[in-house]
Amino acid sequence: MLKTGILQQENRMDKKTRLLRLLEELSYEDRQVTLTSGKTSSFYVDGKQTTLHAEGSFLTGSLVLECIRSAPTPIKAVGGLSMGADPIATAVSLLSWLSGPPVHAFYIRKEPKGHGKNLWIEGNKNLAAGDAVAIVEDVVTTGGSLLKAVERAQDYGLRVIQVITLLDRLEGGAELLAENGFQLQALFTINDIRSRGH
Repeated sequence: MLKTGILQQENRMDKKTRLLRLLEELSYEDRQVTLTSGKTSSFYVDGKQTTLHAEGSFLTGSLVLECIRSAPTPIKAVGGLSMGADPIATAVSLLSWLSGPPVHAFYIRKEPKGHGKNLWIEGNKNLAAGDAVAIVEDVVTTGGSLLKAVERAQDYGLRVIQVITLLDRLEGGAELLAENGFQLQALFTINDIRSRGH
């Protein structure tokens, strides 16, 4: 019997509990670090360590897909800025194919390819102007990278309906997105990890 058959029987709270444990074990580190935003921090959360883990990929994809399925507008595709969004978008897309209407994945490059078709967006043949999409990210700090992904998708003619992250560090990202008309949906915040003794 496939593990997915067993895991699909778990309720949402069980999935969230297990995913939070994986985030603690694989992604959270108490150490000084300089973030993408240029700010320094006393802790680091490397979301890709969880989203690239086999079980972490399934759990993240499953919970993000639940958010997407609950959107007021049917979502046609999911993607975000490489590389943080890539494992999430792929997991969501795969699970969508197994469970109902497909949600295609797309990746947004930080810079255009530089050769060939000079693409900003990979997976563009699965997208059409006006398509409703969800933008995802693994970890949000100030929200700058996530907003860039939203704007790049909009420039391509896509309608951004949802903005979802695995973890919000609570350092201004949700506020920046709100200022630009988007509500950040977070599976977890840093307080969920701190409440467990970190």
